[in-house]
Amino acid sequence: MTKSFILALDQGTTSSRAIVFDRQGTARGLGQREFRQHYPQPGWVEHDANEIWQSQLDVARIALRNAGATAADIAAIGITNQRETTLIWDRATGQPLAHALVWQDRRTAPLCDELRAQGHDKLLQERTGLVLDAYFSGTKLAWLLDNVPGARKAAQRGEVAFGTIDSWLIWHLTGGAVHSTDPSNASRTLLFDIHTQDWSDEILALLDIPRSVLPSIAPSSAVIGQALPDWFGGPIPIAGVAGDQQAATFGQACFKPGMAKNTYGTGCFMLMNVGDKPVVSHNNLLSTIGWGLPADKHRSNDATSSAGTPTYMLEGGVFMAGAAVQWLRDGLKIIQRSDQIEALAASVADTDDVFLVPAFAGLGAPDWDPYARGTLVGLTRGTTHAHVARATLEAIALQSAELMTCMKADSNIELSELRVDGGAARNDLLMQMQADLLGVAVVRPRVSESTARGAAGLAGLAVGFWSGLDEFASQWEAEHRFEPQWSADQRTARLARWRQAVEHAKGWARPGN
Repeated sequence: MTKSFILALDQGTTSSRAIVFDRQGTARGLGQREFRQHYPQPGWVEHDANEIWQSQLDVARIALRNAGATAADIAAIGITNQRETTLIWDRATGQPLAHALVWQDRRTAPLCDELRAQGHDKLLQERTGLVLDAYFSGTKLAWLLDNVPGARKAAQRGEVAFGTIDSWLIWHLTGGAVHSTDPSNASRTLLFDIHTQDWSDEILALLDIPRSVLPSIAPSSAVIGQALPDWFGGPIPIAGVAGDQQAATFGQACFKPGMAKNTYGTGCFMLMNVGDKPVVSHNNLLSTIGWGLPADKHRSNDATSSAGTPTYMLEGGVFMAGAAVQWLRDGLKIIQRSDQIEALAASVADTDDVFLVPAFAGLGAPDWDPYARGTLVGLTRGTTHAHVARATLEAIALQSAELMTCMKADSNIELSELRVDGGAARNDLLMQMQADLLGVAVVRPRVSESTARGAAGLAGLAVGFWSGLDEFASQWEAEHRFEPQWSADQRTARLARWRQAVEHAKGWARPGN
């Protein structure tokens, strides 16, 4: 392998980014551009797919220029993307038939209610590992076929392609030659059987979706096509694909069962590697696929399908993490910038028994209460801005600690350490709180770009840029390790007190209250 770099395309919900990585895993060039969000009705969120493609192409070219690289220097392209966002396009022209429906879009909630009332939620969870929710792509695709004029008839004639954002980028990079996705993205559609590693004909029939619209499924680490010379001045293999949270888990080198990462953003996404077999959650977590690797890249000798040998994950989400800090800034105005919260919270030794339950949009796992609302309890005349700030940070750590408790209960696997990324992972006080509440070390990596690094790693493995998982994992370095300082009794008592606070928040907005 004589080429020097991997190009990672990181297509997110609000911006498109691209990073050029060298053989040591160091970022050498970056480009980023925001794009528009469309809100045509309350609860509807859309993207212009053409704008996504153009912005991603532009930032890739900028990243190459900033790295002083040309197509001839790039060994492969890796792609990571916002998950579940759904679009359909014309196979002949490559033009979208409508705006993409973003993962945040809630317009298919009534269809989900109808399917649940018909008793289909259990089947869907058994096959896909997902809870029945408008979050996922399946009901979004059904809605598009039924509501975009002419779409269903065109689909029945084989003229329509469906994809999540990875498929859309692959299609355009290859000039329409490749219509493909990977197991990590497929496992977020509500259409993919995570046990057979294929689209479920049973679910397709239930949602009245023609199989002909679906992409093929290739391993997450495999050469699936070539980016046309038109885009970057020369052909480049496309060799790695994964949804953003799975890519971040790969970038954090969580390759063994019991390894986990948590991304601290607007919300928190925690993923735990549970090995080669899916784990059914009894705590409303999601069972999902982290990645599918070809047999020669996988550590085990298990049989592999065309989608590769899967590594399974349990996933849990905290609705409000950084968003709670934004509320302090924009709602209460007790800080002017989000990064000021650490110093304010550190100015007091503890919360003085104040708890914030940031259920501004309800509660997720383990409560799943859409009627819960934000609650601040334990206030006295001695309560200050600093106590509220500290309670806000602690709420983020407490919610994540409960997710990990659910994961351990579902999987019977003990957490070895928690690797962290995302903007709020730079907050040392929050990370120490997290270690104290988990009872295990919290580790922040030297390279903070875990998502793009994961996409680069998958692509690099496919073309021999890195020799295997061991070499890639050896390049992961800790920047700081936060060791727990609390006793088990302190931890248990704090989590029990948190439970009391949560009970006050639950059911608040229920009709009749």
